[in-house]
Amino acid sequence: MKNTQEKLSQFRNYMAGAGFDAFVIPSNDPHFGEYVQDYYKCREWLSGFSGSAGTLVVTLFQAALWTDSRYFLQAARELDGSGIELMKMKESGTPTIPEWLLSVLQPGSIVGADESLIPVSEYNGLVDSISPLVLTLTGDPFSVVWTDRPPIFSSLARTVNYNVSGEASASKLNRACETLGLDGDFYYLLSSCDDISWLCNLRGADVPYNPLLYSYLLFGRGKAELFVSGNSADSTVQETLSWEGISIREYSQINSYLKNLDPAVPVVMPYGKTSMRMFNSLKINRGAANIMDDTTPGGVAGSLKAVKNPIEIDGFRKAMVNDGVAWVRFIMELEKRLANTSARPCEHELSELLIKKRSENPDYLGESFAPIVAFGPNGAQPHYSPSSANPCMLGLRGFLLIDTGAHYPYGTTDTTRTFFLGEPNREECLDYTAVLKGMISLSMVLFPPGTRGASLDILARGEVYKRGKRYMHGTGHGVGHNLCVHEGPQSIRMEENPVTFRLGMVTSNEPAIYQEGEYGIRIENLLCCGLSDNVAGFYCFETLTLIPVDTKAVDVAFLGEECTKWLNGYHRRVYETLAPQLNHEEKVWLSEKTSEISG
Repeated sequence: MKNTQEKLSQFRNYMAGAGFDAFVIPSNDPHFGEYVQDYYKCREWLSGFSGSAGTLVVTLFQAALWTDSRYFLQAARELDGSGIELMKMKESGTPTIPEWLLSVLQPGSIVGADESLIPVSEYNGLVDSISPLVLTLTGDPFSVVWTDRPPIFSSLARTVNYNVSGEASASKLNRACETLGLDGDFYYLLSSCDDISWLCNLRGADVPYNPLLYSYLLFGRGKAELFVSGNSADSTVQETLSWEGISIREYSQINSYLKNLDPAVPVVMPYGKTSMRMFNSLKINRGAANIMDDTTPGGVAGSLKAVKNPIEIDGFRKAMVNDGVAWVRFIMELEKRLANTSARPCEHELSELLIKKRSENPDYLGESFAPIVAFGPNGAQPHYSPSSANPCMLGLRGFLLIDTGAHYPYGTTDTTRTFFLGEPNREECLDYTAVLKGMISLSMVLFPPGTRGASLDILARGEVYKRGKRYMHGTGHGVGHNLCVHEGPQSIRMEENPVTFRLGMVTSNEPAIYQEGEYGIRIENLLCCGLSDNVAGFYCFETLTLIPVDTKAVDVAFLGEECTKWLNGYHRRVYETLAPQLNHEEKVWLSEKTSEISG
């Protein structure tokens, strides 16, 4: 197997032959989702960095990789000795990709990019920001240099019934058209698979962890054409879609179809989620005329999808009960294994154990992301992944961070719990309690309509700041309804996001503290935005997650009376909701774990 330096040399030979002085290699596929098939893991193959987010830039003599704080430690380890420089995004002194390119290349140098992997908005911005360098689009270079590349595969689609989705596809498509507010005839082009899956009430298994189909959707008033692999839509699926007014076309035909669209009919698309290849196919017979950007934050489909209807919200609640039962049984087994000091479990074994407990429920459809089980210093890596190839045994003392989620037909879960093994010291208790207090403070907030996530973020992050510490990732992300566990357009984070919270949005709540070389602490629940019962016209959050919070490292005095009251009330609800699903032994255990704490 070739090492990274050999692969870089091979890629540079391709660049030199094709006339490129630099090449930009992202992590995405043509649909710009979080997870991709192995076929599209070009950046990982070339760099050796296996994190899900990052951009590699290679010149004829240098290479650098940009990634965010979730992956700083992992990237430093995996890039060691590769000749690739790690660029820590948002860190002081780290240049942007355009700044770096301008510093290492001569004016007029040619920068290449795969036209299928760069969205229109990013292309337009990069063209301007790297001038006088020249950005040139090309086909897929890895079809030449990656000789043992895995093939692309397609899965069989499954339809989502109305009693789960709460709305028919035809209704969703009509709402999308009306929301756009355009007069006359038009086409709307979608490349984002989660938006398409939601609109068409379809699910699949074309990418890891997200129940999606590789697909494109072209629709307008009274018309909709879905481009999927011929292997994906059987006769039952085709018949169901036909009833909703959706025609099936072959996935590979999308570009030729776009080239032949009536140039007099406008085409709308979200520039941030549509590739330059799609854009250029449309330009063949119309130039840039009648091609418009959907400027709705997250796109019109994404904006509608973020607001869950009552049936979807009830589905989330049901999924949380299933997950809560699995977590109870998992923690009970964890405690039994930890009691055996002569045979300590490894991180990856606990990951497998939780999956096993979830699998006991017949509705379990799989994990919603790669499980994070991190003991001690490993917890300081926000997106750490345990490995059986490099097992880490749990020690007798330290924090154990577990962050996992699951898909059920009617909802998706995402939960983090941090446990302390042994006896915590004062510093560890204060850090743990600060994270818990931040999570609770955000859970209790009341806020008026029109509030943005950036206005709420300090409620959680501020408690961490009081400890003189910080975390660089967001506090909250949207969550899909048996779709992507990381979903927009809403967020709770420091950075400004114009999207305001609306009733029915489901969002995570996950403040943290990371002490490099020592431990990580993160506590996460999912929240649903609803109307306050106590203050007319104000919004509040319903906590959906139903899993006990470890109280071993809680400093009750520091937590404070109000947050302690909330935690005790939360634990009462956890017990009352889960107890009917448990046997006697499990009920006794859960009663103890959810007993009230006090000063």
